[in-house]
Amino acid sequence: MKLGTADLPKLQFSLLAAVLMIAIGAGSVFIALGSTKAAKRDMAAAQSERNEFDGKLKRVRSEENEIKQKSALFNTLQTRGVIGEEQRLEWVELLKEIRDKRRLIDLQYEIAPQRPLDSVAGSGFAYFASTMKVQLKLLHEEDLMRLIDDLRQQAHALIQVKSCNVSRLPRGSADGGTNAQLLADCQIDWVTVHEVTKK
Repeated sequence: MKLGTADLPKLQFSLLAAVLMIAIGAGSVFIALGSTKAAKRDMAAAQSERNEFDGKLKRVRSEENEIKQKSALFNTLQTRGVIGEEQRLEWVELLKEIRDKRRLIDLQYEIAPQRPLDSVAGSGFAYFASTMKVQLKLLHEEDLMRLIDDLRQQAHALIQVKSCNVSRLPRGSADGGTNAQLLADCQIDWVTVHEVTKK
């Protein structure tokens, strides 16, 4: 069947409808593509915002854990008496108690003035140390180890041994039948933490 020019007026309405439908279809596709791009942009923005919130949440949780750990350490140090002014009288009493308990032969000590271990720019807590020179006569090295262990466990301060020199006493130098074999010269830092307020 052949179409002629006479058939065009009859097909005009159908052709117009087809062109209109093609235009509507193309417009729908264009709108759908635009909506898809907008949806993808919105999804990427939402994902970015979610990632940002996740990062903030992780930082908050990390800071919370750090605060809990520091709080636990602070409570431990406070319970042990490390936080606060140094208690020299208690330290001296503790040394006498350990000397008697461990039956140490001769224990002599001298405590130097307290000094700061770090500088504090503003107000806050700072570490301070008092160096104690200890000299004692020993039957054997284990007496020294027991003394240091006792100090670390019982002292109201952090005990940091800076140096310890142990030398053998000359033969026949045992005074009063003490049977001391060794002489120990130690420097021990008694570290405390207390608040500093800058004026």
